[in-house]
Amino acid sequence: MALLILVINTNNAPSNQFLNDLLIIGGGINGVGIARDAAGRGLKVVLCEKGDLGSATSSSSTKLIHGGLRYLEHYEFGLVRSALKEREILLKCAPHIVRPMRFILPHNPNIRPAWLVRMGLFLYDFMAPGDFQPSGSIDLSDTRYGIPLRQNFKTGMYYSDCWVDDSRLVVENAMDAKIRGATILTNSECTSAKPNPSGDSWLISLRDSLNGTQQTVSAKIIINAAGPWAEHCLSTVIEGAKKPRMRLVQGSHIIVPQLFDHGSAYIFQNTDNRIVFAIPYERDFTMVGTTDMPFQGNLEALSPSDTEIRYLCETINHFFDKSLSIKDLVWSFSGVRPLIEDGSTSADKVTRDYRIELTKLDGGATYLSILGGKLTTYRKLAEEAVDKLAHIFDFKRSAWTVSAALPGGGIRASSIEAFTNSISLEYPWLPKHLLERYARSYGARISTLLKNAQCTSDLGISFSPDLYEREVQYLVTHEWARTTEDILWRRTKLGLYVDEAATIRLKTWLDSQNPN
Repeated sequence: MALLILVINTNNAPSNQFLNDLLIIGGGINGVGIARDAAGRGLKVVLCEKGDLGSATSSSSTKLIHGGLRYLEHYEFGLVRSALKEREILLKCAPHIVRPMRFILPHNPNIRPAWLVRMGLFLYDFMAPGDFQPSGSIDLSDTRYGIPLRQNFKTGMYYSDCWVDDSRLVVENAMDAKIRGATILTNSECTSAKPNPSGDSWLISLRDSLNGTQQTVSAKIIINAAGPWAEHCLSTVIEGAKKPRMRLVQGSHIIVPQLFDHGSAYIFQNTDNRIVFAIPYERDFTMVGTTDMPFQGNLEALSPSDTEIRYLCETINHFFDKSLSIKDLVWSFSGVRPLIEDGSTSADKVTRDYRIELTKLDGGATYLSILGGKLTTYRKLAEEAVDKLAHIFDFKRSAWTVSAALPGGGIRASSIEAFTNSISLEYPWLPKHLLERYARSYGARISTLLKNAQCTSDLGISFSPDLYEREVQYLVTHEWARTTEDILWRRTKLGLYVDEAATIRLKTWLDSQNPN
């Protein structure tokens, strides 16, 4: 017989004495953002995620916090304006994992005239708050930005947006939610949600996907933030719910050896009106993406199609001198964007805005669904989602996340570079490559990571030159890491560097910590 446990708002032993306010389904960026916001307002929150935090769409983005320059073509001015405002907010709240980046746009007069591109960039600058470097024109034949490009690209434009470590953005929101009282349950799949006999709350069944144990959660409100699985939740998991109209779009990226040696990125306009980015990735690589392909298939078995890989390689070969083929791939990944069905004729034209739907069943049980959205606007989405519950709950405080730093964000320095320099004085024994990675990954929490460490031997077992036992233990203890994939491909990107032997050593260590 399955063991039934009532989970409350704590990260310790379960109890059957309390009713939770919210049960959030989905540990992607929207789910953890809502958990953080709601817990900070005093609600009792439980979040369940069937895999690892951010293990699907939220870790498979183009890693950008941006206004969406191309959305101007579709007249989504409100979305662009909101996204640009959020860009400014997130840069201040998480300066260790969000940083400005310049984008170079080689001009192809056969696609758009130069005056039209400049007008779009001017509007983008005008709508943006803050003091980002304004856009401008550039002579590619006389700068380092033109060196890797084909010689027929003589001129271009530039503008600025932000890069983000998307996986770490998810984790730090979850950490802040936990700090404020939320219960975060990873590898915990919601298998059913039924209204209580009274009709004013829910009984939700959860199953641990790693060991099969089961538990039951009681909550007043269910929030469906399951991303691509949102439709599935509404049709098969949440009893009595109505199925929405959604469009699933696959976006794929490839990682290749470094194509250029400067820190700026490229944005390319293709003849099919699609946009492809080439972005510096980690120390030695370039990320190329994304695609927009209608998705039909198994969400549990995503991978870039041969068609997508060829498309991205051909795009690079059109713009760069260096030829790229499938044999050059170091890694690749795909994510599925859950978009609102708006009747658009092609995937790239479907709106990236979001919709928040609050539904009360005839019996009184209430659920809220998150449909659509983009990484950049997750904080605003979360705020609006919790605001919709104001008539149900008596909040202890009003909306608060607009000026609150994420756990690693309080670095007390003018820039991440200044912060790195300052902590180098505190940890002079730490190798430079580790110092820089720790600073950019953990920010102010580096003091927790390195507590009482005086030399590299204090970091414990070396799984590889870049990965020590101290960091792994930190990720397990504070960031819900349970598998090698959690550590090597999401919490860090060291999977690009470690060999099979190091991966096996890491797995053996993890198994020893969790023998059951």
